[in-house]
This record gives sequence, C-alpha cells and structure tokens, in this order.
Amino acid sequence: MLNINFTPFHNLETERLLLRRVDNNDLKEVFALRSNPETMKYIPRPLVTTDEEALAHIAMIESKIESNEGINWAITYKGDPKLIGIIGHYRIKPEHYRAEIGYMILPEFNGMGIVTEAVQEVVKYGFEVMKLHSIEAVIDPDNLGSAKVLEKNNFKKEAHFIENEFFNGRFLDSAVYTILNK
Repeated sequence: MLNINFTPFHNLETERLLLRRVDNNDLKEVFALRSNPETMKYIPRPLVTTDEEALAHIAMIESKIESNEGINWAITYKGDPKLIGIIGHYRIKPEHYRAEIGYMILPEFNGMGIVTEAVQEVVKYGFEVMKLHSIEAVIDPDNLGSAKVLEKNNFKKEAHFIENEFFNGRFLDSAVYTILNK
C-alpha cells in the first residue's frame, strides 16, 4: 500500500505556472470560484455564500493536506501570487494506488490552456512522487471543456454513469476518465 505524505508541501512549476499552497490570503478568489454559478455549473456542490464558508473551504483543503488525505494547489501565474484556480488529488485510495484529480478555474482564464498545463504537472506529481498507478477524473458529461483538457492529457473515457448522483432535486450523470502510469 502507498505511504502518502504531503509534508513538506511541494510547489509545482510549469512553463507559465506556479502551483502553490492555498492559504487564507486566497479568500477573495476562492469565494469568487465557489460562489459563481458559472464556475460551479458542473460541480454538484452548494454555492459558497459567505466569506466564512470560503474560509471553511480553505481550512478543509489544509486539513486534507495535514492528514495526507488529499492535496490541492492554487494555480497562479509565475511572478503573480493571485489564485486563478485550484487543482488537486482527491479521494486518494492508497490501497489501490489511485486518486481522483479535480480542478476549477476562474472563468476569465478559460480557454488559455492553463488547466491543461496544470493537469499535466499534477498527473506527473501523482505518478512520480505519490507513486500512483492510476488517476481518475469524474466530470459532468456536458462539461466538454473539461473532457478536452483530460483528452489532451491522455486520459481515456472509461465510463458514463446514468443519473448516479442526486443534487439540487435532480439526478445527474457522471463520466469517468482515467490515465494509467505506464
């Protein structure tokens, strides 16, 4: 079984991006991400409505890192500390050498290849540092942008579950994409 340890925390870098630890200084941007119906359109979670709820989300991210249950990074441009998105490994299953990747970005940064670049680095971290065998992404099948990001990063669609989640009074489908560490 995997021995997951996120201490010390590792920043990740790409050509354009610095992926760093999320902290309370990111409150405004985390609130903007999690309270926006457009960014949350494909994420079946309640919208954040107060600064306290956004701070609780940041605290949850931190607690997952401290307990080695998950790791998230703030997506930033190199040289600019402003958070423009969040990406990380969720639902880590050490006994299966598997984790789920998730990400979101402020709408004004859509279509710039930022998430594709960040996913590539976070997948590399998952395989090389965490020693995962597989990484999955569970997305709304209507989220074509996210599907493109995953396909550009060599994820393969494995499943389409019909009405397998109930949120806000309706049943939702899920698509599962996976990449193996070859």
